Amino acid sequence: MDFMMILTNILAFLEGLTTGDGLKYIGAGIAVFTGFAAAIGEGNVAAHAVDAIARQPEMAGNIRVTMLIGQAVSETTGLYGFIIAILLVV
Repeated sequence: MDFMMILTNILAFLEGLTTGDGLKYIGAGIAVFTGFAAAIGEGNVAAHAVDAIARQPEMAGNIRVTMLIGQAVSETTGLYGFIIAILLVV
């Protein structure tokens, strides 16, 4: 195979991805990555809350409530990304 034939095949493949349903699936894949960012943020929040409780055990109740509210807010980011991915694919 010569170079031009290979290049033509690659361009035809890429054209198929960028027209029709191709971009829809790429966008859905990108939207799902918001769940990874939310998970990293929730892990950091939990780690810092455990550190704070270890330093001041008498404030454990307040720290726990604040941590759960923060995690609930950051979890909505992942859920929104998941919903957007579903809406793009369907």
